[in-house]
Amino acid sequence: MYKKQRTIKKEASLTGIGLHTGNQCEVTFKPAPPDSGIRFVRADLPNKPSVIADIDHVVDISRGTTLQNGEAVVHTVEHVLAAFAGLQLDNMIVELNGNEPPIGDGSAKPYVDKILEAGIEKQEADKVYLEIDTPMAYSEKDRGVDLVVTPSNDLRITFMIDYKSPALRTQYTTLVDLEKEFVDEFAPARTFCFLSEVESLKGAGLIKGGGLDNAIVIYDSDLGQIEVDRIRKVLNLKEKAFVGETGIINDISLRFYNEPVRHKTLDLLGDLFLIGVPFKGHVLAARSGHKANVELAKRMRQLYKKKKIAGKYSTPKSEVFFDINAILKIMPHRYPFLLIDRIIDIEPGKKVIAIKNVTINEPFFQGHFPGHPIMPGVLVLEAMAQAGGVLLLNAIENPESKVVYFMSIDNAKFRKPVIPGDQLRFELVMHAFRRNTCKMSGQAFVDDNLVANADFMAMVIDR
Repeated sequence: MYKKQRTIKKEASLTGIGLHTGNQCEVTFKPAPPDSGIRFVRADLPNKPSVIADIDHVVDISRGTTLQNGEAVVHTVEHVLAAFAGLQLDNMIVELNGNEPPIGDGSAKPYVDKILEAGIEKQEADKVYLEIDTPMAYSEKDRGVDLVVTPSNDLRITFMIDYKSPALRTQYTTLVDLEKEFVDEFAPARTFCFLSEVESLKGAGLIKGGGLDNAIVIYDSDLGQIEVDRIRKVLNLKEKAFVGETGIINDISLRFYNEPVRHKTLDLLGDLFLIGVPFKGHVLAARSGHKANVELAKRMRQLYKKKKIAGKYSTPKSEVFFDINAILKIMPHRYPFLLIDRIIDIEPGKKVIAIKNVTINEPFFQGHFPGHPIMPGVLVLEAMAQAGGVLLLNAIENPESKVVYFMSIDNAKFRKPVIPGDQLRFELVMHAFRRNTCKMSGQAFVDDNLVANADFMAMVIDR
């Protein structure tokens, strides 16, 4: 896998209709500077609004992946993104004069060919990889869908599908080396669907640009040519269509004996590109589609954010997420008012778990109370709020220049006293974060006993 970031050398364009919208569109690939990522630009709209290609901007996954940021909406981006993933591109401006890239022949090959024709340029900035160090998974047991990612030195994909169709039974493929295999072995694999799906897809307002020249249609009916003719009318196809002897409408030849599962691998590559960085891991997929792919991408994106935060503040070989040295880099508090010792886990923008070790050396025990030391409830809440401050500061850019002010505390309850020797564990969940104002709720435990809880509202301001 490449160590330096890559982009296209010069502009390259292609024109065609979108698979689902049927709209005519020209897409132009343009070079982009290092660390800028992939950005789709709607050149046909006023002020040319754009949307970044990452999981946070996915708004729809019905038979394709749709991105949106305000007025900038782009449908069915997975084949374009698969081309970028397979060619290991990092930075690109994708300018469109419509809302859906051309479907071409239903594969990623048209995009790949245009990019290779224009050339690929190595950039000076280093690539940043998400390295999978522990297995992670996503499953939909009711649909028999399983996705597992295990550690690997490179990106690898093993994919299996099985359908109850004579033309498409169990298929299996493995992608081992992007550089050697992608362009010739996976990019040309075309999208496919079953004949029985066509009518419902048409009724849902999809596949307006679909046809036998950009999709493999697999016969799965018992009605013979009658059903084919009926579907042909539904699609308003001018070309002829017949059942065929292979189980594929019009006996269209496959480019690979297992072309459908190779195309599913292509879709998976495109959807996982929405993590926002390339990854090193082995993905094992069974019967997965866009919905499951996107759910896995969300989990991998969270892991990337978590690792990014940990790498920014944590000391080398630290056994906790943030030790006290990392906390001192984040929080403005100092003795005697820094009341958290460790952060043991963070889900960026969602949850934090923190530890406070309560010892007899705490200065407040001298007066609260002599001979009967109890940690003041207000300081339990303060420590809980500080843990929330770590979560909040790591949900914004440039946290070093910000400070958290707590605006309100509601529903505070103290259930058990906290005494020297106790270890407080704080668990806080962020419920909303808008316009620098955050709502979160927290609980404090000693062992597994709840000792306090409260709801907080806080604001982030400049220091």
